Amino acid sequence: MPRRDDINKILIIGSGPIVIGQACEFDYSGSQACKSLMEDGYEVVLINSNPATIMTDPMMADEVYLKPLTIESIKEIVEKENPDAVLPTMGGQTGLNLTRDLQHENYWTERDIDIIGVDIDAVDITEDRQEFRDLMDEIDIPQCRSRAAESVLEAKEIAEDLGGLPIVIRPSFTMGGAGGGIVWSEDEFEEKVLRGLEMSPVHRVLIEESIFGWKEYELELLRDPNDNVVIICTVENIDPMGVHTGDSVTVAPSQTLTDKQFQMLRDAAIKMMRSIGTFAGGCNVQFAVDPESDRFVAIEINPRVSRSSALASKATGYPIAKIATKLAVGYNLDELPNPITGNTSACFEPSIDYVIVKTPRFNFEKFPNVNEELTTQMKAVGEAMSIGRNFPEALNKAFQSLEIGRAGLGADGYEELDRKEVRERLKKPYWDRMLNIRNAFKLGASVEEIADITKVDPWFLQQIRYMVSLENRTEGQSLDNITEEDLFELKQAGFGDEQIAWMLSQSDGNVTDNEVRAKRKEFDMLPSFKVVDTCAAEFPAETPYFYSAYEGENESKVSDKKKVLILGSGPNRIGQGIEFDYSCVHAVKAAQDMGYEAIMVNCNPETVSTDFDIADKLYFEPVFWERVMDIYEHEQPEGVILQVGGQTALKLGKRFVEEGIKIFGTDFEKINFAEDRGAFSDFLNDLDIPFPSYGTAKDVDGAIEIADRIGYPVLIRPSYVLGGQGMRIAVKQDELEFYTERVLDTHPENAFLIDKFLEDAVEVDVDAVYDGDDMHIAGIMQHIEPAGVHSGDSTAVIPTYSLSDTALDKIREYHEKIADNMGIKGFLNVQYAIQGDDVYVLEANPRSTRTIPFLAKATERPEAQIAVKVMLGAKISDFDEDELTSSLNQWAIKEPVFPFDKFPEVKKELGPEMKSTGETIYFMEDFNDEHFKKPFEFKNLYLSK
Repeated sequence: MPRRDDINKILIIGSGPIVIGQACEFDYSGSQACKSLMEDGYEVVLINSNPATIMTDPMMADEVYLKPLTIESIKEIVEKENPDAVLPTMGGQTGLNLTRDLQHENYWTERDIDIIGVDIDAVDITEDRQEFRDLMDEIDIPQCRSRAAESVLEAKEIAEDLGGLPIVIRPSFTMGGAGGGIVWSEDEFEEKVLRGLEMSPVHRVLIEESIFGWKEYELELLRDPNDNVVIICTVENIDPMGVHTGDSVTVAPSQTLTDKQFQMLRDAAIKMMRSIGTFAGGCNVQFAVDPESDRFVAIEINPRVSRSSALASKATGYPIAKIATKLAVGYNLDELPNPITGNTSACFEPSIDYVIVKTPRFNFEKFPNVNEELTTQMKAVGEAMSIGRNFPEALNKAFQSLEIGRAGLGADGYEELDRKEVRERLKKPYWDRMLNIRNAFKLGASVEEIADITKVDPWFLQQIRYMVSLENRTEGQSLDNITEEDLFELKQAGFGDEQIAWMLSQSDGNVTDNEVRAKRKEFDMLPSFKVVDTCAAEFPAETPYFYSAYEGENESKVSDKKKVLILGSGPNRIGQGIEFDYSCVHAVKAAQDMGYEAIMVNCNPETVSTDFDIADKLYFEPVFWERVMDIYEHEQPEGVILQVGGQTALKLGKRFVEEGIKIFGTDFEKINFAEDRGAFSDFLNDLDIPFPSYGTAKDVDGAIEIADRIGYPVLIRPSYVLGGQGMRIAVKQDELEFYTERVLDTHPENAFLIDKFLEDAVEVDVDAVYDGDDMHIAGIMQHIEPAGVHSGDSTAVIPTYSLSDTALDKIREYHEKIADNMGIKGFLNVQYAIQGDDVYVLEANPRSTRTIPFLAKATERPEAQIAVKVMLGAKISDFDEDELTSSLNQWAIKEPVFPFDKFPEVKKELGPEMKSTGETIYFMEDFNDEHFKKPFEFKNLYLSK
């Protein structure tokens, strides 16, 4: 059946701000849905409150409404736009819950609006734990024994009936396992049940028998209107049951399922999807399998694209959200081509001949005293994905992608091994479990011993033991005597040059990664680039989507076009999130407009920049020196763009300079200079631009001496950090000593600044583009909270609401002076503190920032594209006046969103280190609006050190 012609205008509901459990994977899904509908000629209307996403870009829909995701907003838009249908499955739990609530009001039926892509009855069934249980019993799908409770007393009775503790708590209608967890002891029972009841919007929790330690699997399904179902991907959690799948290290395809078990899960998943409705679209099903038998139980089913859908799409090259959208408007699978191969059917189930590993990214260091134990409630803020020909290669690449200072899974001199500490860290699931499994093998533990403690399948443990055996062998060798065969085996197992250099240094002095690289080249040992084709090379693929491997022929053909290499921002984390992906996507578009072949390198499966049809070529690789250099040497671009990839890309700049590789835009030396707090302050002094009194320290005594000179309170500022990491306010000497010691622990190589903290100052963020002659100011944002709260955690208003004309004139004057004297070409962000008419410079960032997308959405100007085009040689005067003119005729507010509900044990306080995970944009007519009044009223409340 071809597309439906009885509907013309479709409303898509987005997922709102980035929060733990619902992140930018829905930006990716929503963007694909918008593109999919528009290419079929449908009119698309979108509502989403997140300014940082590509999904809310004007190019993504016919009408974009940047409004709060509320029933009132949706009704307002429906009244104005009169859509024929609503697609709620691309907006995570937020989109589904809003659609469901309106359906229960009979709103969609009364307005004659079709709900496509899902049946609301299916949402009710899958979200209500008891209804889901009853249905699974009816269709004979095995489950954990469980019952729903609506009070603590009822929960106690159910727990007794189930045989006592441990038990699992699963609140109804929450996202990312919010409010859930395992109860191990009587002491925590009442507290955890009560929290689950409070967080469930219907105040109901499922009390379930614990199957802690069982193996966990996810299946991604698609179904068309003819009831054809395909399994796109099977994802296996390396962590056993008890850890939320978003916090687990996962692998695709599954590695330890037998054929018999796979067919059992496949049949059960299809049966489950068919039982919950007749909708056409995507579905995610989770199972647990007893490691001792073939017994399995269904955990849950999500009748929408999920976090894992984005991972499965990038893992297989099969665009699940795009195809799911086509199915929702009437197409059958056999009518659609597979976009990757171009000549096979979308009915063709992906077959992959490589291994995918996904590793979650955590930010526990942002939250002192946080409980780091992983449970059924998700705590990760992002993830990285890697592709290898085997599991060890993919696992090493995954840890190179995470940006936690590691060169792979160990073998990098990072830790001192302590037997007792390693054993303690393995007893419970923590974020570093894989690293400590490796450490346990280094200390001589057996597969059986580690399996008994962790419940991780022995197959994975044997693979990690093999990696450690390669380490042990290499540590006894030297650079001169290592054989070509041994070096090749290391490279096939994913070990980076940096790791190999460290291993060889154990018996051969100080070997560098450059020396290992040179040795590889002596052996003509270079990676080949393989195409991600969904069909294990059975058919030719049209899509330029690649990964590296030390195996087989090179499938990446180099064109003779002029090229630019764009480095992405890696996994999401607090301080560097989806905003940088927005700039990456616009950098690709800008480079293409300027006549370049745009080549993207990134490892984040949740993002639009890693979609197969964004860049001219996509390398799904770690943004890690060796991997990037391999791609550079293969492609030979004219240069690289670093300024849109956050600190991830910028930290590689020094090595590009050493290799004589062109960096487009502002000279890297100037970018580096801005990060050197001391040198930058001297620069401001020469320009007669005020800044807070400061001194540069390298130790505790130096910090105390400076603080005594300039007076307390002081701000401790490490150099070369993002998101204010390590920054603290000290009001007395013992605090200064404590915070300085912590900075020296985390950033021992950096000198740091001790600034005079400006009390009761107003902070202002200014983004601009400078071409060497002319300046385009993207926006001057005034923070509601006082200086001292990180700009990413502040409620920011554009245009300013209380600054004097004198202060604004000084800001513009200082900004242009800094840009001109620093030799800026492209982005320049400067943060200022204002006291009356006095303006002080706090810091400068000659790169894209997290505020660029907010300003672009507020003013309707393509700020990232303007800056990247200037970096590539355009002048401000080349742009049409319309492109540079703001359409903002009211006030726009950027409102941060915090993850404190995920960490109830953490104090709710704000300071110079960023803690928010996302943001919303809100447009207001005047200052009586609650979105201004409330943060203004509480602006000083949470300021802390």
